[in-house]
Amino acid sequence: MPADELTSILVRRQEMNDALDNGQEVKFKYRVVNIYTEFHEFTRKEIRQYESIFKKFNTNRDGYLSLNELKRMMEVLGAPQTHIGLKQMIKEVDEDNDGRLSFHEFMLVFRKARAGELEDESGLAQLAHLAEIDVPKVGVNGAKDFFEAKINELTKRSKFEEEIRQEQDDRKRMEEEKTMRRQQFLEKASIFKCS
Repeated sequence: MPADELTSILVRRQEMNDALDNGQEVKFKYRVVNIYTEFHEFTRKEIRQYESIFKKFNTNRDGYLSLNELKRMMEVLGAPQTHIGLKQMIKEVDEDNDGRLSFHEFMLVFRKARAGELEDESGLAQLAHLAEIDVPKVGVNGAKDFFEAKINELTKRSKFEEEIRQEQDDRKRMEEEKTMRRQQFLEKASIFKCS
């Protein structure tokens, strides 16, 4: 490891320790790489749907939606915004303050919408609403899958409850197997008693 890299790591560690000693919040610099694990509240299908929308409007293929690309997206979705409105939309989810939206930041729009953190008339709320499932385009089966995913999300059990349910299912299956083996044994034993 080069000396300057080690120095920067040690300086960062010292800054974090000093901040913690002073009771300040420490912002970590690492990012979650897997979008599916970071946005666990969405199904893989929903994330792929949002990704296809993102890619459709990322015309220069740089992995970011610029102000002009976001403007075009909003126009196509039927909710054109002013220049100031577009800047405000970007600012609300732009974590790295680069003036454009990465796919991660684009997903934050839908996370905030699902959590009810967006004002109803804001540009981001309109974007989230307009990018939702469109029954005439995807058909009834697509809508059915969408709503089933919503229902599954609402009724999703905690990990602890899932483990308990799994243990109960295993116990029930073992009891059924035990009963079946006992019944098979009794049937075979009855053959020898008749003779």
